Amino acid sequence: MEGDRLMEIYYGHPTKEALVGNIYKGRVEDVLPGMGSAFVDIGERRSLFLSRNELSDRVFEEKGVKPWQRDVPISKLLRPGQTLTLQVRREGIGNKNPQGTMKISLPGRYWVYLSSEDRLGVSRRVGSVRQQRTIRRAARALKRDGEGLIARTAAQWADEGDLERDFRLLVETWEGVQEAARKASKPRLLYKGMGLVQTILRDRLDPETKEVIVDSPFFRDKIASFLDYMQMSTYAERVRVHEGKDSLFQTFRVERQIQESLSRRVPLAGGGSIVIDETEALIAIDVNTGGDVRHRNQHDAILNTNLEAAAEIARQLRLRQISGIIVVDFVDMEHAKDVEQVVEKVKQELRKDRVSADFVDMTALGLVEITRKRQGESLADMLEGAKFDA
Repeated sequence: MEGDRLMEIYYGHPTKEALVGNIYKGRVEDVLPGMGSAFVDIGERRSLFLSRNELSDRVFEEKGVKPWQRDVPISKLLRPGQTLTLQVRREGIGNKNPQGTMKISLPGRYWVYLSSEDRLGVSRRVGSVRQQRTIRRAARALKRDGEGLIARTAAQWADEGDLERDFRLLVETWEGVQEAARKASKPRLLYKGMGLVQTILRDRLDPETKEVIVDSPFFRDKIASFLDYMQMSTYAERVRVHEGKDSLFQTFRVERQIQESLSRRVPLAGGGSIVIDETEALIAIDVNTGGDVRHRNQHDAILNTNLEAAAEIARQLRLRQISGIIVVDFVDMEHAKDVEQVVEKVKQELRKDRVSADFVDMTALGLVEITRKRQGESLADMLEGAKFDA
């Protein structure tokens, strides 16, 4: 939450364990040359869909394929019965199988370790160029040939010892996965990612986080133990137990804001609104001025509505976990400087999103195009038929 506004929600179902991040020893069931893909048995209820683009460099090298020859048919690279080590990169949605990759990555507190991709990267949320250079130097000193590192946002607050410790832990974890894969004779789980709460704490707890509120001393103590294990015990004092006769969700209006996020129409503070419609191809968002009476003239009312809408749209993308192509029809503006101000506001708000979301363009008709990376099911799909127990 930011202030009293719900910005993102993560929902875990007690009977449905998440697969994303898990690493498996798998066996190729079927190769589909026409689709450039294969299905891999990993010992779970549904097989993994493996695209040719998600094969590791090692697969190509073993077949003697050069980098400029990567358009060879997948049937020349994989065969039924072949064993692979691969990771779940996306949950299955509806009738679609979960998707896998052989480009395995292991997330830590400060780094994402890339087992087979020789590259360096720094989170776009590390804003200082000086910090980016310092982190890159540390990454070059740590990583070995053939492997990669991506610095996470928290790396900007870590010292060299913290960065090296996190790297060594990830390398040891990967070596353990490789050893387990060598011993496995049939499809099985080799590595299980952290649970939902642990992942949020690892990824989101930083100096900018004011507090973590839980509803019982039991969970506070569990979080304190986890923070100690992750060498993040300095944050333990920010964890507090909610007090009061109302539940935690009631106090912060969480359930109400969730219900509002499932509504087609979202009101704006100034009297305007946005209307969100989902189609097969894209998400269409229409901005309406409504009854803005705070501004004396139409020009100011339109500009204010569009600026409010820019912030609310970015929030709704995060909250509803909307992905794909989003087209926004802002209220028509006569002055170019107003258009520039609204576009800049859209870009500014999208930069707050931890999921890759980008402003693409404003068309000749005044429509703004946005793309947002898919991260599993939308909020509406996740909460379909769900009952909340705060």
